[in-house]
Amino acid sequence: MTVYTNKKTTKKHRGFHILMPEGTDLLIRLSIAWLSLFGTLMIASASMGQALNNPLYLPLTIIKQVVYLVGGFIAMRWLATNFKIDFLRNKNFPLLALMVIAALIVCLFFPEVNGAKAWIRVPISTVDVSIQPSEFAKIMTILIIAAYCGDVTKRFKNTWDMIKVPMIFIGIYLFIVVVLQSDLGSMVVIFAIAYICFMIPSHPQMRKFRKWLAILMGAGIVMIIFILTPYGEGIIRKLPLKSYQINRILSSINPFADQYNTGFQLVSGLVAFATGGWTGLGFGNSVRKYTKFPAANTDFILAIVVEELGYIGFLLIFIPYLLIMWRLFSYASRIKSEKAKIILIGTSMYILIHCLFNIGGVTGMIPLTGVPLLMISAGGSSTISLLCAIGIAQAVIYQYNNGEIE
Repeated sequence: MTVYTNKKTTKKHRGFHILMPEGTDLLIRLSIAWLSLFGTLMIASASMGQALNNPLYLPLTIIKQVVYLVGGFIAMRWLATNFKIDFLRNKNFPLLALMVIAALIVCLFFPEVNGAKAWIRVPISTVDVSIQPSEFAKIMTILIIAAYCGDVTKRFKNTWDMIKVPMIFIGIYLFIVVVLQSDLGSMVVIFAIAYICFMIPSHPQMRKFRKWLAILMGAGIVMIIFILTPYGEGIIRKLPLKSYQINRILSSINPFADQYNTGFQLVSGLVAFATGGWTGLGFGNSVRKYTKFPAANTDFILAIVVEELGYIGFLLIFIPYLLIMWRLFSYASRIKSEKAKIILIGTSMYILIHCLFNIGGVTGMIPLTGVPLLMISAGGSSTISLLCAIGIAQAVIYQYNNGEIE
């Protein structure tokens, strides 16, 4: 059960400060505000190349991103004010997990985008708005594990009895995302988040399960390292993957083997990094964004940031990420409630995994996964999803600071 304190709690209404309740973490609020501003500016700059052939593209892209941010901030504030850990024990909580499954299935009835059926497209006037439910499945993965594995005191006959509900839900998420949607990037992120969250509960039945998870992770890492070597190329070509997915893996091994075709995107990103150096060419002065650079304002926006602002621009993104993760881990180390720990650490890992996979893909260290750089890449689902996760984490922090949980 969730650990509560008998300390006297404040009775005043939750005040609001910089769009968030008092008692939430200021450093997280400021970091999110900075990432929102910086991300919007860089999206505007990175979109200039695509705007050459469509004068409306740039203003529409900026307006859409601002709308996503406003919607995300409203959701974040509402969750920070109203989310309670007790909701995870509510009988209606599983319905929320089922709604995510339904949304993932709805994606299958929409056309493919870049080889994946991962988006619900909603045409609004002349603007095409897309929703990617797998982004919200990442949050649900954290909440499901917190709900069914955190603060558990009940005895179970075996490990499966304890983990079966989260394993079934997460298994369905992964099956739909990988097999039906062909979205390997979201699959890897969901799996990695689940792996970390399952490591947190201290229930005796979780010990053996954690050992098996560690063995599975170790075997997976060894296999991936082998596949990404020149010796693994033959195995890659035999994998039951789509051609674009195989090309992404092969390009990460040697992008210059086909630099004007399958390796063009990665080579362009590497050139942008090399050109930027420490200080960059100046805001708005990127050359690569005018060369039909794919995903310049989404998955590869980091390359444009470094080209224009240098490695200093990279630090302007990475340092706020580190500050958010540090604060989340700091609270997690003090809080006794396992449900709260899972939420805080899970949210931190959500940010870290996205950051590592995006940076790794853009620099060719790992295959491209299509994982966006949170709050920096253009896109509504990833932006709103992260702001919702931050809102839930801030609600936990608020409850801790006001003595509602220990």
